[in-house]
Amino acid sequence: ASRKPHVTRTSLTKKPPDVTKSRKLKTEHLLRVDDHDFTMRPAFGGPAIPVGVDVQVESLDSISEVDMDFTMTLYLRHYWKDERLSFTSTTNKSMTFDGRLVKKIWVPDVFFVHSKRSFIHDTTTENIMLRVFPDGHVLYSLRVTVTAACNMDFSRFPLDSQTCSLELESYAYTDEDLMLYWKSGDESLSTDDKISLSQFLIQKFHTTSRLAFYSSTGWYNRLYINFTLRRHIFFFLLQTYFPATLMVMLSWVSFWIDRRAVPARVSLGITTVLTMSTIITGVNASMPRVSYIKAVDIYLWVSFVFVFLSVLEYAAVNYLTTVQERRDRKLRERSLPCTCGMSHTRTMMLDGTYSEADTNSLAGYTEAPMVPEDEPEKQEHMVVHLSMSSDSTATKKKGLRALRIMQNTHAIDKYSRMIFPGSYIIFNLIYWCVYC
Repeated sequence: ASRKPHVTRTSLTKKPPDVTKSRKLKTEHLLRVDDHDFTMRPAFGGPAIPVGVDVQVESLDSISEVDMDFTMTLYLRHYWKDERLSFTSTTNKSMTFDGRLVKKIWVPDVFFVHSKRSFIHDTTTENIMLRVFPDGHVLYSLRVTVTAACNMDFSRFPLDSQTCSLELESYAYTDEDLMLYWKSGDESLSTDDKISLSQFLIQKFHTTSRLAFYSSTGWYNRLYINFTLRRHIFFFLLQTYFPATLMVMLSWVSFWIDRRAVPARVSLGITTVLTMSTIITGVNASMPRVSYIKAVDIYLWVSFVFVFLSVLEYAAVNYLTTVQERRDRKLRERSLPCTCGMSHTRTMMLDGTYSEADTNSLAGYTEAPMVPEDEPEKQEHMVVHLSMSSDSTATKKKGLRALRIMQNTHAIDKYSRMIFPGSYIIFNLIYWCVYC
């Protein structure tokens, strides 16, 4: 019987070589990472190495007026040539690596000037990409969020526009060693179309560059990402301007209230003053403590002055009314007719509906001469002299009070109804013409 050839199981299940291991050896061989000292920049000792930069802004996360800063998330890309990383390739394709190779080669030491906080995103891994081309050109990209200072001017707040800048610069290399520039000019900066802020309208992004000088180290190339923001006014119209205007108009209501209604007018004035104080405090609580006057401060404090003047107006009306009543009382006391033979007499006005017989039936009263018939406008009243005892003080005061014939509206109230609204309208026209 013929024997079948013996085939071992090992020969049938032989695995192919580990491609990842061979690729690692091939990559190290091609890039020659261990053959060079990458602590020094490319072309060390020669001319400055040009490093191009472009930026894609992913989002503007927040603008803080209190801290005077902004937070931005962006993709930062660097382009340069390092001949030490060149390799031969038949397909002329680049090789892409993650952040692990970045620690072994030279990369530009770009940092953010005036930054307060910044970090490279690391979820799920570090957001770093390194792409090497056969001729030695390198693309280094990372995703970073940075919070940087922004010097804001609030003199026109909230009708203001703010211009902030994110500044990039090499930390160690001066312009003699590293030339930092925008790779494609103004087109080096791109933004996401979905970028929006709740309180600001993004008007424009643009790039600039200049040299920065440090007295101890020298000149450095600095790149600027400039963006202009205009504040939305509608929020402040609803939360600040409209309530303040309503409080001023509410204070004018007291001009139509009877001047003798002291509790009503005083409580209305105090309420509007306290409400204006609350509005001013709420606005200043969300703003930095600047040493200059803001546009909203002018509007609120002028409105506060109008409310306060309405309270002072009633104080003047009340005081002048008291003085006028005292003067009229003295004049009436001097002009009372004399009734001989009767002590403590007082003139009493009786309405014309009482007949002459009724008045004669009043015991102890003496009738004064009737008003002539040829004066019909004075025939409505008759004067009767009443003999009163010296101890009836309350009745005496009541009679004096009945003689007061004064209008309910003071002249100051009449003028205030026109002067206060007219002045406030003129102020609003000037204010909005200047700041809009």
